[in-house]
This record gives sequence, structure tokens and C-alpha cells, in this order.
Amino acid sequence: MHQFDRVISEILARRADASAKRAVLVGISGIDASGKGFITEKIAKRLQESGSRVAMINADDWLNLPEVCLSRHNPAEHFYEHAMRLDEMFNRLIVPLKEKRSISLLAECADAKTTVYRKHLYEFRNIDIVLVEGIFLFKPSYRDHFDVKIWIDCSFATALKRASMRCQEGLPPAETVRAFTEIYFPAQGLHFARDNPRASADAVLSNDPSM
Repeated sequence: MHQFDRVISEILARRADASAKRAVLVGISGIDASGKGFITEKIAKRLQESGSRVAMINADDWLNLPEVCLSRHNPAEHFYEHAMRLDEMFNRLIVPLKEKRSISLLAECADAKTTVYRKHLYEFRNIDIVLVEGIFLFKPSYRDHFDVKIWIDCSFATALKRASMRCQEGLPPAETVRAFTEIYFPAQGLHFARDNPRASADAVLSNDPSM
């Protein structure tokens, strides 16, 4: 059986074993530009084909604004500590949705290109499986929330090539390279050293033809 099929089978098995009163929570994490969103959509499609009601949540919507998450002083450490509003995301959205299977939440969301928050309505009903994708999800503070944790394997070189091609974060190619090599990837290095997210995962999926 292909590893992707094993992941789908594991998620469905967890759903079958879990209480019908709650949703099953799946985390998909990896380095920046590893293809987390792409893989999450593939997983969602397969689960929906099986008859499951699926909610997809992108943790990037819970970025802090640049004035908070970026700093010229020790930029990688600062980004590792302050990039995401994960406490708020889990407390207000993820945990209630997991426990109740439904939620209606108007939240202030952001992305790497914005300087002000935008309103976003999360409206989910009778959800079977919640897929959350994003960076830093498998820090020790959050990993135990997940029923299934999936790590997306991708080298820094491949991720940088992808980010540069699509001008990730809305930056010109040269600025994209600088942001990834000076901030995002060093912050992931801290994540690896302190949290060992790959080892904490239940499954690893490769999204890098060079690996």
C-alpha cells in the first residue's frame, strides 16, 4: 500500500474509533513552501470521496501582523516565537470544533502580505474530520491536540525554488530568497532542534522529487 493510502486509512480508522460526539483532528505540517496546502487538499478530496464531512483550516490565517512577527534583531528566533497566534487559534477555533463538530466564529485573520487584519467567518456544521495545515503545529504545546499528525518532507532547496517561482509572500524573487534564507528557514531550524516535529509525526509524506 502506498504511504498516502496508509495515511487515509489511518485517518478513517481514527474516525471509526472516535466518539461520534467529536471530530477527528488531523495536523499537516512541514517547512514553509513544502506543499502543505497541496497535500491537505489531496487528503480532503480522498476523505470526502469516502463520505466524510471535512473542514480544512489554514493556520496561515492566524499569522501575526508583520510588525509583530518580524524583527531585525535575531529575526529567526523572533519569527519562531511570534509568527503565529496558535494559542488563540486552538482555543477559539480548533479545540471547540474538535469537541463539538460545529462552530460559527468571526475571527480576525491575516497573511504575510497584509498590514491589517481582515474578518473571516468560520462556519462548519457536523464535521467528521478537521484538517489543519501550517508551520509550527507540532510544537509540544499543540501536538497532543491531534489524533493524527502528518509531516510533509521537503528539502529547503526545493522549497526555496517553489517559493521563488511563485513569489511567495508577495515579494519579488530576490526578496523572497532573502526572507526564506534569513528568517523562515532558520526559524524552522530552531523548530527542528527544539521540537523535533518530524519524529513526533504519525506519518511522513514526501513532497520532494529530489528526496
